[in-house]
Amino acid sequence: MMSSWKSVMGGCGAAVVGALLLTSCSSSGKSDGGGPVAATAAIPSASAAPSTAALTQGSYVALGDSYTAGPDIPEQDSTPAGCERSSQNYPALVAQSLGFASSQVRDVSCSGATIADLTGTESMSDGVNAAQLDALSSSTTLVTLGIGGNDIDFSGVLTRCVEVDLVPALIGSAAAGSSPCKAYYTSGGTDQIEQKIQAVATNLAGVLSQITQRSPHAGVYVVGYPDLFPAGGSGCAGTLGITSADLVFLNQEELRLNSMLEVNAKAAGAVYVDTYTPSQGHDACADEDVRWTEPLAPASPAAPLHPNARGEQGMADAVLSAIKSAA
Repeated sequence: MMSSWKSVMGGCGAAVVGALLLTSCSSSGKSDGGGPVAATAAIPSASAAPSTAALTQGSYVALGDSYTAGPDIPEQDSTPAGCERSSQNYPALVAQSLGFASSQVRDVSCSGATIADLTGTESMSDGVNAAQLDALSSSTTLVTLGIGGNDIDFSGVLTRCVEVDLVPALIGSAAAGSSPCKAYYTSGGTDQIEQKIQAVATNLAGVLSQITQRSPHAGVYVVGYPDLFPAGGSGCAGTLGITSADLVFLNQEELRLNSMLEVNAKAAGAVYVDTYTPSQGHDACADEDVRWTEPLAPASPAAPLHPNARGEQGMADAVLSAIKSAA
């Protein structure tokens, strides 16, 4: 999802990294009270989703960021270097389950991708990822899209939260109710993160319109982000280096992001895939044998603060369930 969770690790400083574990985002499935962010651009409605059998008569194109790509999960595709696509990410699992041949699948997801990278090239450390929408064609029958987290710079938000929450988090329960990160991002009475989410809505609406135009016969599925914080933010502040109150704040912001994705998906005639609900209780602070997302020091092959193989399988199951329900 994020531009680079490694940047969060580096930005925290050695003292923070040595003492704390940082986590990432959550997703929709519960209301934060702020309501969804509506689409602001008109989008032509997509045709009804094709049947499961009809999907494999065409091609499957997977679009998205690192939560789609699956960095550090074996086996890694090094073309282009830096995208860090896994052979066990949810697009690969979905394709396998539905019976797509490898020649019918184009996974162009890439770590660090933003909505702009869907229509323009993304420069990597050792290569360039072409505009992701270029993989679409009139013969495409299935499209999955997981995008938006990098557009609101959530990795930068988390870095800032750790910086301002370090002392209160170390104090523990005495400062559990303090929310210096929320105060930082809502100073002056304006929620800076919410403003970015609103801006993303316009850009996403345009992209969904382009997907429909390029692949008018495709079933389009917008995949939300999984739950990465324990419910209510409690019991994890010491691990994450963020106070319980600020974990609740960050969770609410991620719920806003997922609400925006859902509203725009439905407005475009696409299907929204809720990965938050099935991932509850599997956050980065959950036990090693049940969590979908790894903490800063991964115990399973996965990038820090990203889904592990179990998480990618869980996201694949959610996508497959949505496809079967829409067929």
